Amino acid sequence: MKRITIHWTCGTYTPNSCDLLHYHFLIDGNGNIINGKYTPEDNINCKDGKYAAHTGGGNTNNIGIALCGMYGYEVNKAIRKLGSYPLKKLQFDSLYILVANICKKYGIAVNEDNVLTHYEFGLKHPNTTSKGKIDINFIPHMPNLQAKEIGNYIRENVQKIITIT
Repeated sequence: MKRITIHWTCGTYTPNSCDLLHYHFLIDGNGNIINGKYTPEDNINCKDGKYAAHTGGGNTNNIGIALCGMYGYEVNKAIRKLGSYPLKKLQFDSLYILVANICKKYGIAVNEDNVLTHYEFGLKHPNTTSKGKIDINFIPHMPNLQAKEIGNYIRENVQKIITIT
């Protein structure tokens, strides 16, 4: 495994059957980690159709993690509407620990090429179906962070966990 891509489900705080098919790990509204249908190793070979399809154009050797929530989220030029299930700080706290553990297990370096949001992946790979994805471009408990700062914020928190463990 070479990469971790972080998403939100755009659903409720509980993963549905589709979420379980598309992500290796999900973090529910209480911060609990739930395993998806496929293991990270299933994404070593994405040609057999038995893998978690979470990042269009970048699933091979890529671990997909999703925070459950953001149903009803809308963005236009003037207004950001959160909807009924904004992501919670405790979900991010679980995310940092999960990503740190996965990075240690698979020897994945915490940098902008290996640990990134789906939003960042789409920016880096504009010729894929991930182009234009907005997850994760907003953190409700950190509303002043700009979309392009969020990946670094997540990586800094993951690195802190790795350093202290």
